[in-house]
Amino acid sequence: MQLYARDVGSGTPLVLLHAFPLSSAMWLAQREGLAGRFRVITPDLRGFGGSVLGADEPSIDVMADDVARLFRHLGVQRAVVGGLSMGGYVAMSLCRNHPDLVLGVVLASTRGSADSAAARDVRIAQAERIEREGTIQALVDDLLPNLVGPTTLRQRALVYGRVRGLVQATPPQAAAWAQRAMAARDDAFETLRSLKVPALVMVGDEDVLAGEDEARAMADALPNAELLVIPRSGHLCAVEQPDLFNQAVAEFAAALARTRH
Repeated sequence: MQLYARDVGSGTPLVLLHAFPLSSAMWLAQREGLAGRFRVITPDLRGFGGSVLGADEPSIDVMADDVARLFRHLGVQRAVVGGLSMGGYVAMSLCRNHPDLVLGVVLASTRGSADSAAARDVRIAQAERIEREGTIQALVDDLLPNLVGPTTLRQRALVYGRVRGLVQATPPQAAAWAQRAMAARDDAFETLRSLKVPALVMVGDEDVLAGEDEARAMADALPNAELLVIPRSGHLCAVEQPDLFNQAVAEFAAALARTRH
């Protein structure tokens, strides 16, 4: 099972894992803004974009194993790994199961805790509706309005339109599979507490899906972490405020590249 990935630039590898229910297309501004300094690798996670879904049971760990295989396929020994939202869950699983691959980790708009019973029920209900209807209308109705913040809705109509298009392009089977995978994931705080590499935690100040409290809890659990709150941004901070996001990631990755040599 080989993931489709875009691979641009040269230098220290930077692997960016996309949010649900998008694809690596969400990282356009990161490929454009960071490939001058880093080797930017943006895979489509299983079932999304150009990657096939396969027959495995829904699992975040399976998604992380896919990413580890991609490292080997591309000849990448270690990388700065960044994940936003669902991509953050995959990044934390990679830290747990393949720690030797991770030079540093960027966790954006994500959370270390497992779903509450209520949140799990919502995910399973959405997965069932998607499977029943054969469309992702459930996500357009329930999730899309919360993916970006009110500032983006008011001032960045093009950004919202692009996010909407990415959500609408999601294959229904992949969306249902990923919801089940996220619902089944474990708490990651033990992984965070034992992390041996530096971490950068980011959150938008208008994020209603994974807010500042979750980000702060993760930063507090990590032995070596900085926390950055991105202003005028909702859940998709990398898409809503790409310049601020890119600047923070570039500084973090450049510092790691220096300590490596």
